[in-house]
Amino acid sequence: MTQAGKCDNLWSIILAGGDGERLRPLIQRWQGRHKPKQYCTFIGTRSMFQHTLDRADRITAPERKVTVVAQSHHGEVRTQLVDRHPGKIILQPANRDTAAGIFLALTYVRAQDPAATVVLFPSDHFIYPEDRFVEIVQSAVQAAKQLKPWLFLLGVCPDRLDLEYGWIRQGSHLGWINGQRVRAVEAFLEKPGCELCRAAMASGALWNTLVMASRVETLWEMGWRCFPDMMPLLKVYGQAIGSSEEEAVLKAVYEVMPVRNFSTDLLQCVPKQVAVIELSGVLWCDWGKPERIVDTLRRIGKSPAFPLGFAASG
Repeated sequence: MTQAGKCDNLWSIILAGGDGERLRPLIQRWQGRHKPKQYCTFIGTRSMFQHTLDRADRITAPERKVTVVAQSHHGEVRTQLVDRHPGKIILQPANRDTAAGIFLALTYVRAQDPAATVVLFPSDHFIYPEDRFVEIVQSAVQAAKQLKPWLFLLGVCPDRLDLEYGWIRQGSHLGWINGQRVRAVEAFLEKPGCELCRAAMASGALWNTLVMASRVETLWEMGWRCFPDMMPLLKVYGQAIGSSEEEAVLKAVYEVMPVRNFSTDLLQCVPKQVAVIELSGVLWCDWGKPERIVDTLRRIGKSPAFPLGFAASG
């Protein structure tokens, strides 16, 4: 097999629980109300969330898709899922940062299929072209299936300094998968200062996209090592999945769920089990700031749906 197809035990996890606070001023002026950025259509006819759903459905079967959203966004999500297979939607009672969201979805997948492999997709990234992206994600999936104790991240070669991105310092060459080079991770730098960014860029470090592939059990074991206060709560939720108590248990668990960041509190602690594949030939951008949106679209000869003056004052 040269590429990973829609295997029976391959699942997608989509993170869509953020509130998009950095784009709030722009969206407020443009839409007349606040709407989290992942639910906005900045170009074309699909929101970033819908783009992410459609990309996931190219890689995994639609019914094996788990999406984590904020409870307060449920109405927006329901509207955007019209004519799409919803998969499993998990409504977070509160935002407890990225680790809780990722492991919440992982708990559900593990309850259905303990031997599963998962692919993680943030829902607020611009990706073009999608065919090339899908090809590289499929390579990461195949690598995760072959090297079970490893987590495989996609990294992007930076074209400028950006102090708000996380960086992946690349280590030794591990091999090739479908023509994609796989390298060990030497270290993670989470939003370092200017001098560290310059040094990282000069050394060939990559931006961390947080798009990743891993066996469920690999991530689960990492979770117990890095989040001993969080995992017992998720175990309780896992035991309630599928029962009439599932929603109530989730609410109770989130009342005491600790705030943990996946990149800072997990990835930085387990670099020796993480490998990176460069997302080459793909224009990728985390659309967290108005100027990033405008710059990205200019590079492909497009204009955003919002007036450019809004970005300048955002």
